[in-house]
Amino acid sequence: MEHTQPAEDLSLIQQPSTPEFGDPEDPRDESPDGSDTVVLSLFPCTPEPGNPEPDAGSSSPQGSSLKHSTTLTNRQRGNEVSALPATLDSLSIHQLAAQGELSQLKEHLRKGDNLINKPDERGFTPLIWASAFGEIETVRFLLEWGADPHILAKERESALSLASTGGYTDIVGLLLERDVDINIYDWNGGTPLLYAVRGNHVKCVEALLARGADLTTEADSGYTPMDLAVALGYRKVQQVIENHILKLFQSNLVPADPE
Repeated sequence: MEHTQPAEDLSLIQQPSTPEFGDPEDPRDESPDGSDTVVLSLFPCTPEPGNPEPDAGSSSPQGSSLKHSTTLTNRQRGNEVSALPATLDSLSIHQLAAQGELSQLKEHLRKGDNLINKPDERGFTPLIWASAFGEIETVRFLLEWGADPHILAKERESALSLASTGGYTDIVGLLLERDVDINIYDWNGGTPLLYAVRGNHVKCVEALLARGADLTTEADSGYTPMDLAVALGYRKVQQVIENHILKLFQSNLVPADPE
């Protein structure tokens, strides 16, 4: 996808590198403009032995070859060096939201022009960017200012899906309080729960299941959340899912109280 508005690319934003999970020789993993936009497809593989399971807010293991779109292009993740150093005054509202620059963000919003829900060239709003980068204070501020958490980007990416991808459980909780679609299925082939499982984000998986995330929804590859947890060897996530299924089973066995 071509970026027609270079100023909107988050070229200065620093974020921990998120691995690409496609075969490097797979032509689908490279876009014509060299931005390396990846189409998500959740195919499990065996993780490297000895790789410890990351914490809830950490990135997924570097050794995995599971196909998975980070939704953010290399340019947006900061992998392209900018020609000139930028100042905060030159950053867009989306860049400020992604970096958590609240003071400058507030100044932009006070200018009006309905900037709170302004989409960039991919349909990402400031709230989606802040959620993707785990900026919880920015997310909270934007929600209080009227940001719409139900807005979807051009490929149906949502703030909830991106927060789940990063394992940002607190942000997931804030968004779920706004009655967003917990089972939103984007064109990359996943739901928030599938992304949380893929990232081995145990607490995020727990939060989504507690709020009723659907365990039966399959990725494009045909794998359910449990399939992914088992195939990737994520035992803690698998245990969380098993416990949730057991609770559902037990609740169905309890007879209704007599009137």
